[in-house]
Amino acid sequence: MTDVLLLADLHGNYGKLDAFLSYDYDAVIIAGDITNFGPLEPVDSVLSNFEVPCFAIPGNCDPREIIDVLERSDAVCLHDSWIALGKITLAGLGGSNKTPFDTPFELTEEEIDKELTRITNHMDKNIHNVLLCHAPPYEVLDAVEDNHVGSQSIRKHMTRFDLVCCAHIHEARGVTEVDGVKVVNPGPASEGYGAIIRFGKEPKDIHIDLIAV
Repeated sequence: MTDVLLLADLHGNYGKLDAFLSYDYDAVIIAGDITNFGPLEPVDSVLSNFEVPCFAIPGNCDPREIIDVLERSDAVCLHDSWIALGKITLAGLGGSNKTPFDTPFELTEEEIDKELTRITNHMDKNIHNVLLCHAPPYEVLDAVEDNHVGSQSIRKHMTRFDLVCCAHIHEARGVTEVDGVKVVNPGPASEGYGAIIRFGKEPKDIHIDLIAV
C-alpha cells in the first residue's frame, strides 16, 4: 500500500463517490460520519463499491450500531484497533469528543485517552504510523469561528504518530504540520472533497494532495 484515498463526512450523501473511483490508489480510509444519524442499511453496499481494501471508523453522527455493520462489511472496522500493512501501521479511533449537540457517538476525553494509550502501547511501530480519527486534535484544524473544539487527548497522543487523518469540522479542510506530525482533514466527501496520501519508502516521506471531484 503506497497511495491511499482519504474520505470523510459523507453524511449519507453518496452521490459523489463514483467520481473518486477514477483516481489511482491502493486502499481507501474513511474517517467517520459515513451516515447522518443513519440509516445503516446502505453502508455495506456503499463500501463495496471500492475494489481495493477499505478501512473505516465511525463519526459522531453515526449510530454506535454502525460498528457491527462495518464488522460485517467488506471494509475493516478500525475503531479502537490497529493494523500493520507493510510499512504502514494504521490505528483508528471513531466518534468524537463531547459536543454541545449530544450526537450519537461521543466519548469523554478520559475515554479517548484510555483507548489511545492502549493502542499506542501495543501497536506495531512502523516506517509510517498513522492515526485515523474523526475528531481533530485540539488547536489543529479544529476551529469553529473563534472556538477550538478538537480533542485534548488526541493532541496529547498525536506525537506518537507521523500522520493524523481527521475530519469532523467541515470548514477546517486542509493540511498542516504540528510538532513534527502531519495532519490532514480532507473535507466533506458529501461535497466532493477528499485527499490522496502517498507514502514513500523513508520515515516522514508522506505527501498529501487535497482533491475535489
